[in-house]
Amino acid sequence: MTALPSAPVEKVIVTYKSKTAEAGSNAAAKSDAAAKGAATGERLAFERRLAGGAALVDLGDSATKQDVAEVMDAFRADPQVASVEPDIRAYAMAVTPNDTDYAKQWDLFEATGGMNVPTAWDKTTGSGVTVAVIDTGYATHTDLATNVVSGYDFISDSADARDGNGRDANAKDEGDWNATDNECGLGSKASNSSWHGTHVAGTIGAVTNNTKGIAGIAYNAKIQPVRVLGKCGGSSADIADAITWASGGTVPGVAANATPAKVINLSLGGASSTCPSVYQTAINGAVSRGTTVVVAAGNSNANASGFTPANCANVINVASTSREGNRSFYSNYGANIDVAAPGGETRRATDTPGTITTPQNGIYSTLNSGATTQSAENYAPYQGTSMAAPHIAGLAALLKSAKTSLTPAEIESAIKSNARPLPGTCTGGCGTGIADAAKTVNAVTTTTPPTGTVFTNATDVTISDNTTVSSTISVTGRTGNAPAALKVGVDIKHTWRGDLVIDLVAPDGTVRNLKASSGSDSADNVVTTYTVDASSEVANGAWKLQVRDVASGDTGYIDSWNLTF
Repeated sequence: MTALPSAPVEKVIVTYKSKTAEAGSNAAAKSDAAAKGAATGERLAFERRLAGGAALVDLGDSATKQDVAEVMDAFRADPQVASVEPDIRAYAMAVTPNDTDYAKQWDLFEATGGMNVPTAWDKTTGSGVTVAVIDTGYATHTDLATNVVSGYDFISDSADARDGNGRDANAKDEGDWNATDNECGLGSKASNSSWHGTHVAGTIGAVTNNTKGIAGIAYNAKIQPVRVLGKCGGSSADIADAITWASGGTVPGVAANATPAKVINLSLGGASSTCPSVYQTAINGAVSRGTTVVVAAGNSNANASGFTPANCANVINVASTSREGNRSFYSNYGANIDVAAPGGETRRATDTPGTITTPQNGIYSTLNSGATTQSAENYAPYQGTSMAAPHIAGLAALLKSAKTSLTPAEIESAIKSNARPLPGTCTGGCGTGIADAAKTVNAVTTTTPPTGTVFTNATDVTISDNTTVSSTISVTGRTGNAPAALKVGVDIKHTWRGDLVIDLVAPDGTVRNLKASSGSDSADNVVTTYTVDASSEVANGAWKLQVRDVASGDTGYIDSWNLTF
């Protein structure tokens, strides 16, 4: 926790009762401030009228706490004054996480090559969203453990799985090492286990502010490890089934996913001039269920159109950038790249392949120290579009948490349209630029005033546990029926918004559901606009926003709501 600074109070905000001269006249408010100053021995000055009608009164920068108290007491004693309060300071909440290796995560915060993540945390941290990491599985790590939910092992070949069986409900990473050259095909090299899925998962959802390790981009999201890559990679049949299952679809012989993911990360790929139909069918199904699919563009310094699933439709295809903001020397490129994100460079393009000469420029994340099988947890820098993709998956989780109504297409559009140009160079095409987390989150959470005739009720209505409340708007002066695209703007302040069921009740009593309850949606507040086909309803009459709290432990209130005809 970081203590806020103690700033002196230099001004007070005075609200006069509505029928007093000071409430409507700046001259009267100025005169009253002078009178209160004379009475307390302070030099008070009326500064300006606030939008809400209150008067801002300046005490000067030398006022002590006792001076402020005396001035406020003088205003409170005046029967013409409705209220007086100090003009207090507010501070940005994008504080630096206390994770010990956060300084190594240039990809999150540096102005040149970073993704501007910390400021986005003011508004969203990923609560209520599950991200599936379809990869090598999970190597146990204490900087991830509390954010990991049950996954699945989809490797159907027991030899490739290295766990003695085929598919099972244990997503443990058994290692993807190769003992000898050419073991996985002509030209393949012997190698140690990569623990690739655990590295990807850390970028998305490492536990944050726990005084150890790193910070995750969507650090209050949940990570679901789904194992598809083992010895010698993984098959498209297994990967396609994993996409379907992770997004809540049905896979024969596999129990349903209890915590379907709203974001899938695919930091994997192979050479193919077209997207295999097995991939495209699975991806289309996932998107139809509301799941955003993020894919790594590939690391061959070639056109991404020749690699899959990067060349599939309905995905966010991600290229990699360096710490300097250039396209990483290895990153694929092309017209089908959607956006770029930090993937790092642990060596320069001219350095010997396999060496690590610039580890400080890689993407630092969670890992395991075992050469083949799991050993002690650790951290290390990697490079690759595999590291770029989880930056976008994390951002997608932030967006989905901030505004649950967003579709995969809307999430992709928001990320692409709010990216910034590469500060360096990109030959071949890097999409719309480097993703900007804060700008994108701001774009989807900023409410645009609706057009048309707006009817509003801004009276607060308390929502207690296990109760149903309503707020009424009386619509008058309309002719005929309501529109087929009636806009229902809702601003509800409530912790754990998944407790809430929200309905619109027409004047004739017809109920239209706007939001269902969700036991997994732990984020705060419902601030969004729903579109309702109300064309069968007479426009004039008493419309109600009905809110039902279906659980205990979290409460709130209807702040305001509106109807736009």
